[in-house]
Amino acid sequence: MSEELLINVTPSETRIAVVENGVLQEVLIERASRRGLVGNIYKGRVCRVLPGMQAAFVDIGLERTAFLHASDIHVESEEGNGNTARQEPEISRLLREGQDVMVQVIKDPLGSKGARLTTHISLPARYLVYMPFSDHIGISQKLDEEEERSRIRELVKAHAPEFGEGGYIVRTVAEGIGVDAIVADMKFLQKLWLAAQEKTADAEPGTLIHEDPPLVMRVMRDLVGGKVDKLRIDSKETYQRVLRFASKFIPELEHHIEYYPGERPIFDIYGIEDEIQKALERKVELKSGGYLIIDQTEAMTTIDVNTGGFVGHRNLEETIFKTNLEASQAIARHLRLRNLGGIIIIDFIDMLDPDHRGQVMKALEQNLARDHAKNNICDVSPLGLVEMTRKRTSESLEHILCETCPTCKGRGSIKTTETVCYEIFREILRVERQFKASEYLVLASQDVVDRLLDEESTSVAELESFIEKSVRFQVENLYTQEQFDVVLL
Repeated sequence: MSEELLINVTPSETRIAVVENGVLQEVLIERASRRGLVGNIYKGRVCRVLPGMQAAFVDIGLERTAFLHASDIHVESEEGNGNTARQEPEISRLLREGQDVMVQVIKDPLGSKGARLTTHISLPARYLVYMPFSDHIGISQKLDEEEERSRIRELVKAHAPEFGEGGYIVRTVAEGIGVDAIVADMKFLQKLWLAAQEKTADAEPGTLIHEDPPLVMRVMRDLVGGKVDKLRIDSKETYQRVLRFASKFIPELEHHIEYYPGERPIFDIYGIEDEIQKALERKVELKSGGYLIIDQTEAMTTIDVNTGGFVGHRNLEETIFKTNLEASQAIARHLRLRNLGGIIIIDFIDMLDPDHRGQVMKALEQNLARDHAKNNICDVSPLGLVEMTRKRTSESLEHILCETCPTCKGRGSIKTTETVCYEIFREILRVERQFKASEYLVLASQDVVDRLLDEESTSVAELESFIEKSVRFQVENLYTQEQFDVVLL
């Protein structure tokens, strides 16, 4: 499988497209006006402790206070305690109002919710993640060769004491690396942690102690491995920075990095802009003629699979099976592409054959295996729905690029002109009972006024006869279809 990274950089925005075998799989966007906060470390001050929720609100200098749950608070283990069962202590014993605390953001603010915090600080480097408050040494689950896992674990164990206390997690890209790279990462992480501690000691609450690198550097650190065939960048300055980073940390990637100087935008060449537009639509067309309907709500995301125009060549069960198989691949792609997280409900077309259901579930799991975000898939429910979760740490593509429609207020529909006309009639009758007027002027949108003067002209005449007053209409071009005013003259 070939993988390319296309990086489009402007002063106000950086966008990265992950393309696998010529198909867009993921879009990462960072805007200068609102950079992501995940990974940032702050000196915060506890504002409120909520024993009932086992949580606290912490001021870290942002617009909204951040949320810290008791399960995300580091607690020193008590020596001599033979009880190995982990019991969550009461929040009121861990924190008090006005207390200063060092915290790290694990979830960006989403909608009306503030950032999610932890005191389990972790600092990532190229091959290792350093955890200053832990003594655990872990290995990425994607490193599945036991011999290699043991080799790296012994390397880390042997050199960790040289750099003081703390634990480490070995990242997937560490496969096959030598002792020099391990030691270099440890040295770098120790310096980073010491600098953060020194800054915390003198800082005021609400101060940013450590900021995660910009998007391009994070992608180089976190996502890029030996499988990347090409990395094309349309900014000369960013290209040079990436080259310097690669020569220091990923020398094997240097000859894969290219500067794109063309006049035509790099995303246009690969059709990325069109794919982004499609990723904002509810309906996803499948090659077979079937389609998906994806609805993102605050509580969950629902995905409905339909056969559409696909009639198959054999029988209905086979048609349904092939549509669901194709849908499982499209669903996995769109979860990454749209960066959908939280609870996800998938309504595959009902299959009678248990073997077909098993194959579709297996296909979904295989397609999701390439996803960087952690996911968990449950068995098919009694109602025939597939329930799954996908870890959400940042806003979805739709939330980054779009805002709630000011006309429908997020409902996805607006009242018909007929409905608005009847509302106007009721409003005129209500006002007539309360006030005295010689005539009425109705201000409304063009479509509503057109209907009042055409299809509803008889109803208007009957209303005028009933109240014994004339009703005039005036078009207000700035009014939405649902807006109107009844003015007494």
